[in-house]
Amino acid sequence: MIGVGCLSLLFGISTAWVVTRYNFFGKFFFEWALLLPAAVPAYIIAYTYTDFLEYAGPLQKLLRELFGWNNSSDYWFPEIRSMGGAILVMSCVLYPYIYMLTRASFLSVPISFYQTSLIYGRNSFYSVALPLARPGIFAGLALVLMETISDFGTVEYFALETLTLGVFNVWLGMNSLSGASQISSVLFLFVVVLLTVEYLARRRQRFHEKSSGQNILTSETISNTRKIICFIICFIPIFLGFIVPVLILLNFVLSGYSIINFREIFQISLTSILVASAGAFSVMLIAILMIIISSYKSNHIQKGLIFLASCGYALPGTILAVGIIIFVGFLNQVFYFHLSYVAGGFIILIFAYVTRFLAVGNAAIRSGIHKIHPNTMDASKTMGMGFSKSIRVVVLPLLFTNILVGGILVFVDILKELPITLLLRPFNFETLATYVYQYASDELLQESSFAALIIVVVGLGPVIFLNKTIQKVSQKKQSN
Repeated sequence: MIGVGCLSLLFGISTAWVVTRYNFFGKFFFEWALLLPAAVPAYIIAYTYTDFLEYAGPLQKLLRELFGWNNSSDYWFPEIRSMGGAILVMSCVLYPYIYMLTRASFLSVPISFYQTSLIYGRNSFYSVALPLARPGIFAGLALVLMETISDFGTVEYFALETLTLGVFNVWLGMNSLSGASQISSVLFLFVVVLLTVEYLARRRQRFHEKSSGQNILTSETISNTRKIICFIICFIPIFLGFIVPVLILLNFVLSGYSIINFREIFQISLTSILVASAGAFSVMLIAILMIIISSYKSNHIQKGLIFLASCGYALPGTILAVGIIIFVGFLNQVFYFHLSYVAGGFIILIFAYVTRFLAVGNAAIRSGIHKIHPNTMDASKTMGMGFSKSIRVVVLPLLFTNILVGGILVFVDILKELPITLLLRPFNFETLATYVYQYASDELLQESSFAALIIVVVGLGPVIFLNKTIQKVSQKKQSN
């Protein structure tokens, strides 16, 4: 977890600053391309890298042919199915959490702050950008760490002993639900501590931006050598987290073109988009209401309840799904719901997504609302606005970028979500994630490769839209 967090911070912060601050070849391409790895499931990348780098894979075969090696004892090659391999694989797909929120923070910093730092001879990155982006960085890091803790597919395939894998082994392997529950309690307690530390860290660092003046940082023209360095900084995470896995999947698609059921995959894609859109809308709507209430209207008890509601992201998907089944079954016995199997299953599935990914939406909205000065609401009241109108006219427009950031994160997360969908979906209800897993778990990568590419393509559209929206908002701030 520590290794994934450190490497994700390195990838996320460095790329966010480079594409925001400097002019270099490929800058506008990297702005949205750096988000692409977030659309790829970690376990799919684990499969592709293992197939490519293992002893019987194409890379080691090529090396043996070039250098005349006969077997593995003749040379040393890093083992991908190891702790280091898992850190690299997971960091390559999780750093966009930090990149998106950090870049949004960099873009919202008033340019006058940077000008002041230059006047006093201070480094603008360490003295201005990094401190002001700290709430977004902490929010992104917390999401990365929670995602690392709850990951199952990658660590299971790489045979790494983690608490999440222990839950599955004890529950499914030993048929001990009580033992799995005890491990889950330890895991949940650890994440509650993590969320508490993240909340306290942000609470000590609250920064508020003013709307006057130019609020966008202009890009700096740099030397050719520095342009090459910036290009390499942005290219490495994309190459490792997107280009290599996609090329491997494309090779599988081309070599197994005749065995792919395109009509079935198209229907499953539409279903996945519908479910992910409904889940993302529900999550962000509830997140907006919760964070606004906790910031302006709630007492300590309500804030505590809202905080606990965000902890569902920490639970392994299987444990969360079983808990929801038990909870809904209890409610059905009390209230006797009269819903069809399909409608009831769909509602339960959306409820599970909300429970699972509410922390993602809350983190995005909270990092934005901390930059709104407390006097903003007071100023709107002096203009005769009520609370609801002040939220609608003043607060929500200022949170627009954060809402989009949170929405895209939740949308892509739902597209990739596997255990919850497997356990709670209605009968004969298939998504891209379940389709890919069913084939990939049997190592039928050719059959699952095209569906995995669809997940990337579907996630690409919202990524491009998000980037353009952030740029438009920044241009409006610059013109004010």
